[in-house]
Amino acid sequence: MLAMNKFRILGASVMVVAATVMISSCDNKRSTGWEYAPNMYRHLAPDADQENKVFADGKTAQLPPDGTTPVGFARFDYAKNRDGYDLAAAEVKSILPQSKENFEEGKVLYMHFCSPCHGETGQGDGLVVQHGYGAPPSYSKGNSSRTGGSMKDLNDGQIYHTITYGLNSMGSYASQLSPEERWKVIMYVHHLQTL
Repeated sequence: MLAMNKFRILGASVMVVAATVMISSCDNKRSTGWEYAPNMYRHLAPDADQENKVFADGKTAQLPPDGTTPVGFARFDYAKNRDGYDLAAAEVKSILPQSKENFEEGKVLYMHFCSPCHGETGQGDGLVVQHGYGAPPSYSKGNSSRTGGSMKDLNDGQIYHTITYGLNSMGSYASQLSPEERWKVIMYVHHLQTL
């Protein structure tokens, strides 16, 4: 008889626990129960696509004020056309000191990003050319650039404008190279122009 009472008590306990689990789980099917960090689920800041009564137009996402520069962004206020190219040629000069470290970093960046087309020595004989595509002009042979003049005579502004915006079949490298990295590549290109 004592054993039967133990089974009844154990059975009743299991039934109570099962009923409690069933009742508490039926309240909200999406809820996992406890929240470890509620601010991760219900943040205070409004979402960009939500309405916002703070602003006159009712939008949360606002354009930045005119003339602002995002953190970590360097302005290059030259147009993506021939006039911008010519103006950059006249006004833009390197901002980096001529150092061995900058030169070596420029060489590494050139080998990764530029040599596939321009070749390791700037002769316009990279892997892309070996696969049947047209060769870019050589830096050291005095070939004419597509904008007029010799490739040997390209200055800081012309090369920076070309890396930033691209030129003819060369695309822009602005998303691959930061402004500082572009200047390092230009330092190495000037070395190739003297070969």
